[in-house]
Amino acid sequence: MHAIVIREPGDADVLQWDEVPDPTPGPGEVLVDVAASAVNRADVLQRLGFYAPPPGASEYPGLEMSGRISALGEGVTGWNVGDEVCALLAGGGYAEKVAVPAGQLLPVPRGVGMVEAAGLPEVACTVYNNVFMIADLRPGERFLVHGGGSGIGTMAIQLAHALGATVACTVGSEAKAERCRELGADEVINYREDDFVEHGPFDVILDNMGAKYLARNVHALAVNGRLVVIGLQGGARAELDLGELLRKRGAVHATSLRARPLDEKAEIVRAVRAHVWPLLESGRVRPIVDRTVPMAEAAHAHRLMEDGANVGKILLTLEKRGG
Repeated sequence: MHAIVIREPGDADVLQWDEVPDPTPGPGEVLVDVAASAVNRADVLQRLGFYAPPPGASEYPGLEMSGRISALGEGVTGWNVGDEVCALLAGGGYAEKVAVPAGQLLPVPRGVGMVEAAGLPEVACTVYNNVFMIADLRPGERFLVHGGGSGIGTMAIQLAHALGATVACTVGSEAKAERCRELGADEVINYREDDFVEHGPFDVILDNMGAKYLARNVHALAVNGRLVVIGLQGGARAELDLGELLRKRGAVHATSLRARPLDEKAEIVRAVRAHVWPLLESGRVRPIVDRTVPMAEAAHAHRLMEDGANVGKILLTLEKRGG
């Protein structure tokens, strides 16, 4: 098979479409012929040498994909060769084939194309786990997501809106602001012109910036508010005013998904299938795809993502869009 190989850390041009050995499914795994994958910021960090795959994971980038099951490993039940699936991965999505733990598989939602489904598992699992399972966002509460035009942001806006929260987001352009409003954002804050703290307080904040926003995020929390940090784009070290956090009886959670144990990932995937997939199949939530790029041109896709103009996912395809 072919896969995108990172021979050494560097800029986008280090991504090479090379011939590599085929994977084989181990016990509890399935082999999937890949239709598409998606570009996530973690892939960019891995390419730069800052985010190595966890032990035992594929060395190729790609944290999600869609495709068709081509073989079942020992002990796998509930899935069949030929099933159309998408999956949460620890790596390996930028390839023609990938071996996936069966607990991380999801069926392609009815009404969603095979290619578009590649952009769902990572964002759906990240958002549902952090916003609803950890932060326990409830109907009627105020929710803020930073980076509203990102893959995470576009999914978070839709899910929070569908489940009855009042939704705010930060963006860097009016074009992104308009798309976020279309997806259900009640309030859009241009961080280049305005301070999100002045629009609080918020019951739940989903943050991808880390250190740069920590103090202001805590300041923007409501009493009993919950801040969940899932990224460090603004750095990893900052002062935390514990006095303010105590006065607000607030909570700060910091989480990642990629390196979690298989049983934890399987639990999250089950929750997403139960609670998010019905919203997708009803049309209340949909995958937001900015554009598709042939997988062999992954370097071009990475450059597009680093430019930061995309709204939603950039997909890497091995077949025509729509499946």
